[in-house]
Amino acid sequence: MKQPWIQSKAALHERLVAHRQVDAPSREAQMPPYMESFLSHLRLLIGVPFDYLVPDARLLPIESIRFFYVDRSWTDRLVDGAIAVGKVGSREQAHHQARASYVVRQLDITERHVRDLQRRRLVFDDLAKLELPGPADVVTGFLMRSRAVSGWPQMDVRAYRFAGTVSETNPPRNFDPDDPAIKNKQLETLRLERLAPGVLLALFQGVPNFVMCEEPHHGIQFGVNNNDGQLTALRRDAAGVALEHTAPIPIPLRQGGLRVLAVSEIRRRMEAARTTVVNGVPASPQMPVQDGAGNFAIAMLDRPWRQRFQGQGGQPGYHGTGRYVANFKLAARTLDPAVPVLLKEFGT
Repeated sequence: MKQPWIQSKAALHERLVAHRQVDAPSREAQMPPYMESFLSHLRLLIGVPFDYLVPDARLLPIESIRFFYVDRSWTDRLVDGAIAVGKVGSREQAHHQARASYVVRQLDITERHVRDLQRRRLVFDDLAKLELPGPADVVTGFLMRSRAVSGWPQMDVRAYRFAGTVSETNPPRNFDPDDPAIKNKQLETLRLERLAPGVLLALFQGVPNFVMCEEPHHGIQFGVNNNDGQLTALRRDAAGVALEHTAPIPIPLRQGGLRVLAVSEIRRRMEAARTTVVNGVPASPQMPVQDGAGNFAIAMLDRPWRQRFQGQGGQPGYHGTGRYVANFKLAARTLDPAVPVLLKEFGT
């Protein structure tokens, strides 16, 4: 059981000898580390029941992904509700009212470093030295429900905010995430957690227009693709990078129905694809010469796959600080005769 921050006798003594509120800049007025940690975790929806996020399973069907904005007003009320436990009188109410902006400002800093605190890259003493570079940005994210989450629990997820020319907003398929020109566009990942074996939650600082989900890089694998029963392999250059806008190479099997790859025939087809036109498909001279096991291994690489989600998304009026601003009057909208009909259909 966690020990209380202050005992009852000590609390009474503090009230009698120091009955006035302490100014926020002083150390005594700061939130205790455990309280700041708990509230910053709430800001990132850690500990919030999943039913509050997805009240109906039909909102997140199997093999789906849902992108969203986090309503800052909702998370602020969540923090207020947690603090309300300690507001037992007018004194505490007045104190919270006077220090609410300071609490919000401090949590704006802490929520950006929750992952670092969880990984023990930082301690709370380090947070006291940090300053918020600007107002807390909009928090966005997605919920994914898929077999890919359970199949690749260490899936790599990155979010980017590209702006400018078409080439910047649509990077090439084989771009390097460590390229400085690409890395500088990456948004900070605030939270990346599996809520269930097949459900993944990700939160980002900012509004991305490019999100990439990639298989984990646990090691080099060899394999082929199965396209409706037809086995194929991608054409790759000498570095193992798949060639864009090229037709895949059909992969033959040995006779006998044992589903064993015919390696010798595969090598002949790889070399033919490099040098000659096959069935009207142009040659790919960038492919490595099939003169040994090393080049054959490069041609048969099965590198991690990437799934890209691109586009602006969102709707006008829902950007900015992320705090909710109503664009219509709810009371008037509920008088619409179509609303009860839709709610009844949704309930059934």
